[in-house]
Amino acid sequence: MTKAPVLTPRADDFPRWYQDLITKAELADNGPVRGTMVIRPYGYGLWERMQAEMDARIKETGTQNAYFPLLIPESYLAKEADHVEGFAPELAVVTHGGGKELEEPAVVRPTSEMIVNEYFSKWVQSHRDLPLLINQWANVVRWELRPRLFLRTSEFLWQEGHTAHATYEEARAFAARIHRRVYEDFMLNVLAMDVVPGRKTVRERFAGAINTFTLEGMMGDGKALQMATSHELGQNFAKAFNTRYLSKEGRQELVWQTSWGSTTRMIGALVMMHGDDDGLRVPPRLAQIQAVVLAIKGEEAVLATVRELAGRLKAAGVRVHVDDRTDVPFGRRAVDWELKGVPVRIEIGPRDLENGTAMLARRIPGGKEPVALDALAGLLPGILEEDQATLLRQSRERRESRTTEVSTFEEAVEAATAGGWARIPWAALGEEGESKLADHAVTVRCLVAEDGSVPDADDAPGNVAVVARAY
Repeated sequence: MTKAPVLTPRADDFPRWYQDLITKAELADNGPVRGTMVIRPYGYGLWERMQAEMDARIKETGTQNAYFPLLIPESYLAKEADHVEGFAPELAVVTHGGGKELEEPAVVRPTSEMIVNEYFSKWVQSHRDLPLLINQWANVVRWELRPRLFLRTSEFLWQEGHTAHATYEEARAFAARIHRRVYEDFMLNVLAMDVVPGRKTVRERFAGAINTFTLEGMMGDGKALQMATSHELGQNFAKAFNTRYLSKEGRQELVWQTSWGSTTRMIGALVMMHGDDDGLRVPPRLAQIQAVVLAIKGEEAVLATVRELAGRLKAAGVRVHVDDRTDVPFGRRAVDWELKGVPVRIEIGPRDLENGTAMLARRIPGGKEPVALDALAGLLPGILEEDQATLLRQSRERRESRTTEVSTFEEAVEAATAGGWARIPWAALGEEGESKLADHAVTVRCLVAEDGSVPDADDAPGNVAVVARAY
């Protein structure tokens, strides 16, 4: 009798596979209010590692962390018309507090441009106060009609950066720096995710922005996922909140601004880009546990060897966990670690001790082989780097093999609805064609230049539209 798979096979039902993996790898559960989620310790550990890597990169730009209130006076939103129109359908509004109706309703933070600018207008007086570079790690609420764990939830965790600059050029350069040197660097070098950096069309850009930079990733089913965005806000919010500074020449000038963010959606991307039918595969540079050392039997000699090896691996710079739960069947434990995607599993039992070896199981390329116990600490750092590179290569090969160069609207729709991406000259598609794509549940994910760089303008000659279905 054939044993039932632990997860629904991806090829049979990709959404069900995704949900199975989230649950069985103990990443998250649905919360009690529709659209909310409870992030479990293993899932939150992934987010903590993402936070640490991102936070270090953000601080390298000179940005400092701060915190702004969760509740925002409703009147603040009315100050920037495009912004409030863009968020109005998603707002959660508090009308009562302390048993009484509030004099003014408060909006639960959907994003913080409004309240940040209220304080920027107080903090910025002179050119000496610029640039003002602020980031916060927080939660936001956007009422989601079609929730899916990590990808679309009514409440999610994120970082949001907000900056004010003296000139358009400085703000533009800073938004581009965040886009490439913070977000793209993190995704390529930590998440091992091949992403396409580009420029959003006018239709797709952030409400209230004059330009949005994006990073788009191809998931395992060929759909696109917006991974992070960096926005040039121009002077829209500065005008709304009268955020001015005294220039060196003694003139009152409006500041130029940026905002940028990334969310717990990246955990969903991690699942959908790197996961397989056996579970998650976590890039070694991200993994909070890079290697788990399992005791197969509870014999004292085995346990002593497991702990001694774990100590040597830690000394070699490997993030290691000891699994000495010998009261739990070994097979069950092995499957659990496979589901969680720990890059390396080292199994030690009495027979291994006799041979002076351990069984090394590599989650990312797959396979198991005996390795001398004395050699593991020296081998493992190199193995982890090999596996990191493998995931990045696989994600790039997937995108390249499933992206089609097309020249007509019909060809673009056919490629996108067949489970891939299309690249079409923007001049051949245009805003009219982009509008018609919606009839096929297809969108322009971003515009790129012919050479793959990020265009300087929406209508730059040679712009190419990347077209796909998306989450």
